Amino acid sequence: MKVFLTGATGFVGHHVAHALAAQGADLRMLVRKTSNLSHLEGIHGETYIGDLAQPASFRPALEGCDAVVHVAADYRLWIRDPQSMYRANVDGTRDLLRLAREMGVRRFVYTSSVATMHFRTDGIIINEDTPVSLADMVGHYKRSKFMAEQQAIAAAQDGQDVIILNPTTPIGPNDAKPTPTGRIFVDFLNGKFPAYMDTGLNLVDVCEVARTHVTALTQGKSGRRYILGGENLTLKQILDKMSAITGIPSPSMKIPFAVAATYAFFEEWITGRIRGREPRATLEEVRMGRKKMFASSARAQQELGFRILPVYPAMRAAIEWFRANGYAPSKI
Repeated sequence: MKVFLTGATGFVGHHVAHALAAQGADLRMLVRKTSNLSHLEGIHGETYIGDLAQPASFRPALEGCDAVVHVAADYRLWIRDPQSMYRANVDGTRDLLRLAREMGVRRFVYTSSVATMHFRTDGIIINEDTPVSLADMVGHYKRSKFMAEQQAIAAAQDGQDVIILNPTTPIGPNDAKPTPTGRIFVDFLNGKFPAYMDTGLNLVDVCEVARTHVTALTQGKSGRRYILGGENLTLKQILDKMSAITGIPSPSMKIPFAVAATYAFFEEWITGRIRGREPRATLEEVRMGRKKMFASSARAQQELGFRILPVYPAMRAAIEWFRANGYAPSKI
């Protein structure tokens, strides 16, 4: 199968690239001029330099492809120019869907996010059928991913063969950027996590997410959304697990949301707007933290053969990688 893969050098994307290559896919991988290709070493395939803002530039890469796996996204919780995020996530997805139709590509797998779901403050576990609207989205990242997902759903309703995957919070090695979740790990390892909020996440092994992208190409049902998740954990439980792995004390102080919001407000203004650097905390993160992002992956288990794995090994692998690559002190 000849596959065009976007986001091939990203955290999830390069794991997807390896999973596809392991199954014998003929890969054409979209990268940027500035992309570090080290995580793609050993993969047999072609790389194409391009940008989602200019999809016509990689029209030749789609020639003869059987499928598109669209993993690329602008994933940040703070951004100076929000419109650039919408151009990449929404316009880029819409234009790539159109281009795939024009080029006769048979199947399109879109990597969305569990962020497009409607979570609750009481921690009720949601699924793909939980009602949701744009008004439920907090911040530019969630709104842009929701709007992009609606483009994918609309294309499927119009007859295009589109599968939508909604990973929760992937964890594992090679989170080079790192992602916002990876920064939680890095801050903890560097002793910069003195307190926690009463929130929760669903953590999932990035390798299982990648493997399921491969099965979705043959087993996914067009127009369906599939949550790819692992363990539902409070933030305190996540920190305690990291403590058990590393021996670093887990924070014992829980801070109210009002205090966290005040800190995030000044971080955004002083660090972000005045100093021009990415703030350690944002109001968007705090607002998202008011809801526990607990989700069920039963549909993906039943239809895609997805496996809900213990997250402890993936957490350990992430910690070892961050330490080995200079993000945090080596284990003493």
